[in-house]
Amino acid sequence: MAEPGVRPPAATGVADRRWRLRHLPVLLAATGLLTMGAALVGALTGGAQAALGAALGVGVTAASYTLTTVVLAWADSVNPQLVLPFGLGLYAAKFTLLGVVMAGVASTGWDGLVPLCLGIAAGVVVWTAVHIWWLTTVHARR
Repeated sequence: MAEPGVRPPAATGVADRRWRLRHLPVLLAATGLLTMGAALVGALTGGAQAALGAALGVGVTAASYTLTTVVLAWADSVNPQLVLPFGLGLYAAKFTLLGVVMAGVASTGWDGLVPLCLGIAAGVVVWTAVHIWWLTTVHARR
């Protein structure tokens, strides 16, 4: 017998399974626009290496958040009690990997390092802002 508040997997319909990822296309579209804007600003302010760094930074954020969204949606569809352990494990794994990669990139002396960091920060701000917008406007109407 399941704990109170936990629905069995058989009770979930197709519509119930899809709501978990409904916001993802909007977030990815906003991130795609940001990637182009970051590359343009990078190119204008620091050349090709800055453009590449800024675009990669936004891409790193988008990949990270997309992975989290998909994994947590899957965990919730299997059993809502899996969301916390999967979320915490993924968080620890992603930040460990990000730290190792950033340390490796920093040791190379690459000119695109600062734009990469700024791209990551911009990606976080835009993804979070669009997600808040989605939750307060689009999802709130449902």
